[in-house]
Amino acid sequence: MNRMTGAKWLLIFGCTIPLACAPTVSPAQKTANTSSASIQQGIKLVETGHCKEALPVLTRGLPHVSDKSLRYRAQMATVRCAMAIDQEKIAADTLIALANESPDDPEVLYIETHFFSEMGMRAARRLTQRSPDSYQAKRLQAEALESDGKNEQAAAIYHDILRAHPNVSGIHYHLGQIALAEAGPNGSTDAAKAEFEKETQVDPSNASAEFVIGELDRRGGDFAGAARHFARATKLDVGFSEAYLALGMSLAASGNFAEAKAPLQSYVKMEPGDPAGHYQLAVAYARTGDKPAAEREMALQRQAAAHHGVTDNAQGHSVQ
Repeated sequence: MNRMTGAKWLLIFGCTIPLACAPTVSPAQKTANTSSASIQQGIKLVETGHCKEALPVLTRGLPHVSDKSLRYRAQMATVRCAMAIDQEKIAADTLIALANESPDDPEVLYIETHFFSEMGMRAARRLTQRSPDSYQAKRLQAEALESDGKNEQAAAIYHDILRAHPNVSGIHYHLGQIALAEAGPNGSTDAAKAEFEKETQVDPSNASAEFVIGELDRRGGDFAGAARHFARATKLDVGFSEAYLALGMSLAASGNFAEAKAPLQSYVKMEPGDPAGHYQLAVAYARTGDKPAAEREMALQRQAAAHHGVTDNAQGHSVQ
C-alpha cells in the first residue's frame, strides 16, 4: 500500500497538527488583529473610568484599525478620555479626524459643539488668570459685555484698550458695530462710519470694514462710493460672496448694468441657490440687451425661489 504524504492526510482527515493547519497570516493582519484587541481593551478601560491607562492604548492602536464601527467607537472614547485628563491636542486631532470621516453624524456634531465650547472656555480662563492686565483679556471681557447687550460698558473698555494700544486691529470695528446698534434704524450712522474708516486705517486688509462702509454709502444713496468699497472688499477677500452681490447691485443702481454683470456672475457661481443673485443678474442681462441670458437667469431664480419657499411677488416678476 502506498504511503500517504502528510499533506494528503491533512486534506482527507482534517488537521491533526494545529500549527501545520493554521492559515497563513500576514504581518499586517497580525498587527491589525493585535490592534483591534488592544482597542477593545482601551474602550473597556474608558468605560470604567481608567482614562490615564486607556489613552496610550487607544492612540497607539487607532492608526491600525480599519473596521469602521470599531474605529468610530475608539475615536469617541479617545475624545472623551483626552478631554477628561486635559489632553486637548489629542482630543482635537481625534475629533477632527472623526468629523472628516463622519461629517453628518449627529453625535459627532454634538460632541464637536461641546468640545470647542469647552476649549474656548478653558482658553478664556487661562487668559484671564495668567494675563489679566493684557489688552487681549480686556478685549475678551468687552466682547462678552457687547454680546450681552451692555454696549456702554463694552465701549468704555474698547476705548481704554485704544488709549494704550492705538494700533490694535478690530477694536474700531467693534466700536462701529456698537455705534450702529445705538443709532437704531433711523439714527445717524456718521459715528459708526467714522469708526469703520479708522479700522481700515489701522488694518487696511479688513474686508468686513470695507463692506460695512460700502453698505452705509449704499443706504445713503452714494452708489459710486458704495461700489468702490465693495470692490475693495472683493479684492481683499476673494471669497466674500456678499460683497460681489452688493457691488453688482450698486453698479446697477447707478445705471452701470454692463459693469454689474461680472460681480453678479461671480456671486451666482458662489451662491447658486440664492434667488436674489439670479434676479439681479437677469436684470443686468436684460438692460444690456441679452434677452436669452436674462430668461435663463430668471428660470434659475424661480427654481431657487421654489426651493427656498420664496413667495415674494417681486422676485417672480419678469424683467424688461
